Amino acid sequence: MTDPAVPSFRTFILKVANRCNIDCDYCFVFNSVDQAARRLPARMDLTVIRAAARRIGEHTSAHGLRTVHVVLHGGEPLLIGVRHMAALLETVRDEVPARTRVLFELQTNGTLLSDAWLELFEQYEVAVGVSLDGPPRANDRHRLTHAGRSSSASAVRGIELLRSKPQLFAGLLAVVDLANDPVEVHDYLAAFEPPVIDFGLPHATHDAPPYRTDPSVPEYGLWMSRVYDAWLARPEHRHSVRMLEDIMALTSGVRGSVETLGLAPPSSIVIESDGSVEAVDTLRSVEEGASRLGLDVFHHTLDTALSHPKLLHRRYGAAALSEECRACPLLQVCGGGYLPHRFSADRGYRNPSVYCADLECLIRHVQGSLRQHGWNPFSRAASSS
Repeated sequence: MTDPAVPSFRTFILKVANRCNIDCDYCFVFNSVDQAARRLPARMDLTVIRAAARRIGEHTSAHGLRTVHVVLHGGEPLLIGVRHMAALLETVRDEVPARTRVLFELQTNGTLLSDAWLELFEQYEVAVGVSLDGPPRANDRHRLTHAGRSSSASAVRGIELLRSKPQLFAGLLAVVDLANDPVEVHDYLAAFEPPVIDFGLPHATHDAPPYRTDPSVPEYGLWMSRVYDAWLARPEHRHSVRMLEDIMALTSGVRGSVETLGLAPPSSIVIESDGSVEAVDTLRSVEEGASRLGLDVFHHTLDTALSHPKLLHRRYGAAALSEECRACPLLQVCGGGYLPHRFSADRGYRNPSVYCADLECLIRHVQGSLRQHGWNPFSRAASSS
C-alpha cells in the first residue's frame, strides 16, 4: 500500500486515574482481557502530566492546530481529587500554545460530583459527560459498587447537580443492553435534558461475541432502531443521539464525530497514567497488549506514534478491510465497524464488525426514514439543503 499523508492527533485522552469507585461488569479497563490498568499508577502524577502536556503542546505547534480536545478519563477521573485536577488543567493550558484553544472534556460515573468540582470545571470550561445506562433497574444490571450495591441514586444526584451548570453538561453515555427496554431507557435519559445522548454497543469480538437471545436476528440494530423512532416521535426533544446523527451525516457524505463509524482516520491518542502512549484503549477488550505501542511521553514525540505499525491501519480506510466490507454498499457509513469489534484471532482486524448485521439493520432503518420524509440520503447535496 502507498502510505497516505500523515495526519495529526487532535484528541488527547489522558488516563488520569486507574482506579474506580464502582465496578461495572462490562468495563474494558478493569473487567476485560487486558488487566494492565490494575498494575498502572492509581493516578497520573505531576511529572507525567508535565511531560504529557509538553508533548501535546509540541504536537500542536508542529501541526499548527487551532483547536485540540483533551479528554480526562479513567477509571473514575474524579478520584484524583480537586487540587490535583486543578494542577493538571493548569499545566496543560500552560504548555499548549496560546493561539490554540484547548477544549477540556471529562467522562465520569457522576457519583463524586460536588460543588467544588463544578467550580473548578467552570473555571477551566471543562465539559462533563456522565455514564448512566437508564433507570435504576436498567443501570444496576451492570453498574454496581464494589460491594454490589446500586450506584444509580448517587449518579442521578451528580447529574442533577451538573444540570445546575448547563454550560458544563456535555451529555449522557449508555451501554446498550438487550434486557432493557430501548424506549424506556431513551426517555429516562432524555428527561435529564442532556445536549447529547450517546449509546455504545457492548465490547465484543468474533472470538467472544455479544450476548444475543437469537443469533439469527440483528437484535442490537433493532434495539437502536426503536431508540431512533422514540427520538423522532416527540418534537419537544432537543438532544442529539450521537450514533444516529453520525449515520445521518455519513449517509449524506459528511464526516461523523466518532471513530466507531465511517472511514475517516481516527485522530485520537491515549496517554496512560504512567506516561505510556497507547492506541485506542478499548482494544484492551481484544487481547493482552493490543493497545500498547511501546512508546512514552518521556522518550518519544507524539509524531512517532502517528507512524507506528499498530496505527497504520487507521489511515488506510477501506483498503484495510475485507473484500466483504469493500463490496458493501453501506461501507461509507459503517466503515467496517469499530476496530475492536472486528477482531478475531485468526484474521486480525480485517473482518466485518461482529455487529455487522445490526449496523446494516440500523443504517437501513435510518435511511428509510429519511427517504420517507422526502430527503434523499444518498445525495451529497442533501447535506447542504
